[in-house]
Amino acid sequence: MTRALYLVLGLGFTALGVAGAFLPLLPTTVFLILAAACFARSSPRLEGWILNHKQFGPLVRDWRAHGAIPKRAKVLACTGMAAGFAIFFLSVHPGLWLGLGVAAALGLCAAFVVSRPSAPQ
Repeated sequence: MTRALYLVLGLGFTALGVAGAFLPLLPTTVFLILAAACFARSSPRLEGWILNHKQFGPLVRDWRAHGAIPKRAKVLACTGMAAGFAIFFLSVHPGLWLGLGVAAALGLCAAFVVSRPSAPQ
């Protein structure tokens, strides 16, 4: 039962990761890291597929080995968060506290991304 749950979660995270490759504000790598973790507990074949993927495999392997994120990915992630906040702020016109809350949450996420070691590109 647990293995099946991890498989379903892994497939869902993979679908989100694939969607993120085409949608600008949806992250790809984070979902593929989660998918690989789920597949490690459910499907070694699918885990191997992600780890050996030409585009995303090196990012997932760097994360597993060193908790590292390439500098380019850091810049893109922080830019995406800033753009997402700008779109949110300009389209929703949130109240002061909601705007500050979202800004704080995104700021903490950006700080985490920046704080990770830089992987070679």
